Amino acid sequence: MVGDRIRVIGLSDMSAATVRTGRPFSDAHVLADLGGGRYRAEIDDVWAVGTKAHGGLLLVLLARAALARLAADTGTELDPLAVSADFLRAPDFGPVELDTDPLKIGRTVSTCAVRLTQGGKLMLHGTITAGVLPADVPRWAPEPTRPAEPTADAVDPSPPDRPAPGLSGACELRYPPESNAFARGETGPPVMSGWVRPRGEEPDVLFALLAGDILPPTVFNLGGKPGWAPTVQLTALLRGHPAPGWLRVDSRSESVVGTWFDEDLTVVDSSGRVVCQARQLALAPLPRD
Repeated sequence: MVGDRIRVIGLSDMSAATVRTGRPFSDAHVLADLGGGRYRAEIDDVWAVGTKAHGGLLLVLLARAALARLAADTGTELDPLAVSADFLRAPDFGPVELDTDPLKIGRTVSTCAVRLTQGGKLMLHGTITAGVLPADVPRWAPEPTRPAEPTADAVDPSPPDRPAPGLSGACELRYPPESNAFARGETGPPVMSGWVRPRGEEPDVLFALLAGDILPPTVFNLGGKPGWAPTVQLTALLRGHPAPGWLRVDSRSESVVGTWFDEDLTVVDSSGRVVCQARQLALAPLPRD
């Protein structure tokens, strides 16, 4: 289970503050407990896509708040099994509040709704299904198509001489040299691949959730000017606790029509186990703010 990775400040008069421990992922999902199932978090520019927060991090905040509420109500720490969210507006950097509403407390499965607001406006609405992730060996799973660690010729998107802003500075990313055609100024099918791991710590189930939205939008490979491709709805299924090491991520679009496209993304850990499956509906790239 998520266990001691749930870190909730239990003082209602404290607001979540930016934390710097050398673990950018853990630092980004510290919550302040405001009481009554309400929590506050601070979004800064570490996990940024342009001028907005990364969508995968917003999913993590929803899940963290739901798991904290369920733990407070039941005395049991649970794992996220499924996270489904509607992205209604894109929050700015700064404080956000999360209101939780348990919908069901069960022996096997519990469900909690979460509303993420900023400045009194609803930004995201999500539903988190929680329980205990299985530790069993999968009865069936496809063989990974790539090695567990980045190859020697894998592309590192981080600038070599300074910390990178945005995702490549917040976590370690590598891309297979033959994938992600747009990065080479080429076009290709809407398929992306890579490896990712957090900086300063091993991946946990919440990082696996974030990894379900970590790759560039698949439609970048179809040509045109890359821009902000806002997620409209995303549903992620968590399938197991990731083993230490790199996570392999692969995404593809099945249909790109007009201004809409879909993405299916699979996250596989270093042992070859599928730990997250995510599907989203998004809008074709828009000009950045």
